[in-house]
Amino acid sequence: MPPYPDMKRLILLLLLGSMGHTSANAASASRWAEPIKVICAVGPEGRGNAEASVAWKQLATADATALVDILGAMNGANELALNWLRSAVDTIAARDSAAGKKLPLDALEVFLRDTKNQAQARRMAYELIAGTNPARAEALIAGMVNDPGRELRRDAVQRQVDAASALAKASKTNDAVAQYQAAIKSARDADQVEDIAKELKKLGSPVSLPSVFGWVSDWKVIGPFDNKDRAGFEKVFPPEQGIDLSAEYDGLNGKVKWQDFKVTGDYGMVDLNKPIGALKEVTGYAYTEFYAEKARPVELRLGCKNGWKVWLNGKYLFGRDEYHRGAEIDQYRLAGELKPGRNTILVKLTQNEQKEDWTKEWEFQIRITDALGTPIASAKR
Repeated sequence: MPPYPDMKRLILLLLLGSMGHTSANAASASRWAEPIKVICAVGPEGRGNAEASVAWKQLATADATALVDILGAMNGANELALNWLRSAVDTIAARDSAAGKKLPLDALEVFLRDTKNQAQARRMAYELIAGTNPARAEALIAGMVNDPGRELRRDAVQRQVDAASALAKASKTNDAVAQYQAAIKSARDADQVEDIAKELKKLGSPVSLPSVFGWVSDWKVIGPFDNKDRAGFEKVFPPEQGIDLSAEYDGLNGKVKWQDFKVTGDYGMVDLNKPIGALKEVTGYAYTEFYAEKARPVELRLGCKNGWKVWLNGKYLFGRDEYHRGAEIDQYRLAGELKPGRNTILVKLTQNEQKEDWTKEWEFQIRITDALGTPIASAKR
């Protein structure tokens, strides 16, 4: 059965009404193009706010036929413009729904299905459909377990989880396990992955969280170097000048050299306290190699509560010179490009002078994913 059984009917309806709808939509788009343009020109520090306020009042008088045009304007809009556009959609939809007027569900569904549209706009289209026709929305979301929109995908996965839970309660253990396993393959949010893993463990089918998350686990580490007065973050130590795994350098307390470090535990923590020592006011480095079958864009997703910098293939990606403000999975998402074959990752990790118990961690976690958060494994181990 195709994922969207009503697709043929939907296409037929759209084709049959295309001439009338095309002229009506063109008129609508023309009428609202100028206020939409003014709203999309709003900028920081109040730039264009007064004009946007006037344009919003005009746009908010539109009827539901303008909804898809407004949602489409969210593609490429900045956050300030998005706020105005979302508010206009909410106002129009609430007013027309309260008046008993029909929303353009077919057009909204076409917009929702087009994954090139902005994620928040697609989510709004889905919610408009759900508010008018819950059964139609339910049928749509069921086919979105691999959707690039995070919220839509999460909801679709949650329906799989709910179905698995119902099967477990009915003592259909094998079916429940199969459903949970399907859900965890599509889940991308850390909390959802963890919840599913817990349920699978209860059912006697535990999963490997390191494999699900895809942590980078094999490293070379070196240190300590100095970070007195927090100067180490900007100071260039030898590993930043080039990687020589056989080299020995002058460290904080004598000679230092690279040593192997294998990550253990479910959450991929590279804990420099273990190989280097539980020290303060220090700098350390971790280095790994990652093999790719082809060139591709990726994200390096890092969690860390220390000062850090990251390089991919010698190119500096980003860093944060701050300490102990909390860490979480995928806290930082760094865009990069893999090249075919061998790629190198270097992480610099600084520890400050604070000595409270909650400041002792000197660690990070990192994984390589696509833009959606799907883990990418090294082609060579």
